[in-house]
Amino acid sequence: MVYAMKKLIINADDFGYSKENNEAIKLGYEAGIITSTSLIANMQGFEHAVLNILPQMQSIDVGFHFNIIEGKSLTNQSMLCDKEGNFNNNYLQLILKSNNKEFIKQTEIEFRAQFEKLSKHSKISHIDSHVHTASIPNIHKLITRLAKEYNIKYIRTPFEKPYIVLKKSFNIKFVINILKNILLNTFSLINKKEIKTNDYFIGVLYTGMMDENTIINGLKGIKKENSITEIIFHPTIDKNRKNNYREFQITQNPNLKKEIKNLGFELTTYTKYYQESEQNS
Repeated sequence: MVYAMKKLIINADDFGYSKENNEAIKLGYEAGIITSTSLIANMQGFEHAVLNILPQMQSIDVGFHFNIIEGKSLTNQSMLCDKEGNFNNNYLQLILKSNNKEFIKQTEIEFRAQFEKLSKHSKISHIDSHVHTASIPNIHKLITRLAKEYNIKYIRTPFEKPYIVLKKSFNIKFVINILKNILLNTFSLINKKEIKTNDYFIGVLYTGMMDENTIINGLKGIKKENSITEIIFHPTIDKNRKNNYREFQITQNPNLKKEIKNLGFELTTYTKYYQESEQNS
């Protein structure tokens, strides 16, 4: 046995998306809830993130939030973006294009450019992606190969055990999220074969509806000891983005850490988890 307690990473995606996202992530880290974040290379808040915010979060894990679905490309690859350099594929289009060798070649060029931009500012602890595009199997194969080259130990897989929160489950959002959950769970089972990754995940089923109750109910369904679960937030201090602002408010709940501990989870990071695994192997 390696651990007696279930491990939990609370990761804030979209670090670098905007100043409002960056400030929310810093406040969640200072509150002791956010243990890890994922830096996005091509959005308007990147410089603010790495120059102004990251130096204030000395012990946070920083992952690579690979993005080929929103904002401007760093390399202007023709199959990834329009003539102005803006990414212009939706998730279904990326699935269909992922069987094309030239598309995978162009995706690798963009991946390398984004990774190298990030790695100038921080050591990278893990890889995940904007809108879970790295879960698409052929893209995931590429990223697995590149992760080995760059010596990145962990790649996220969004495998979320289905669970029901009654007050939030009778609406069109939840129906759409169930379909996403089925697709991403299927991809995760394909992708988990050759990588180190999280065992469980929370953040798809109640996308746009997340609160303390959905998180606690999701954690209650995870019984396996010696496992690692990742929860993702997309917090912002911008009150006009109501769903994301609510996720920020979750990180400011002083009782959340107690509830997590009472359920048998210990907060950690991918870096700490890997170090402990090595020590106990």
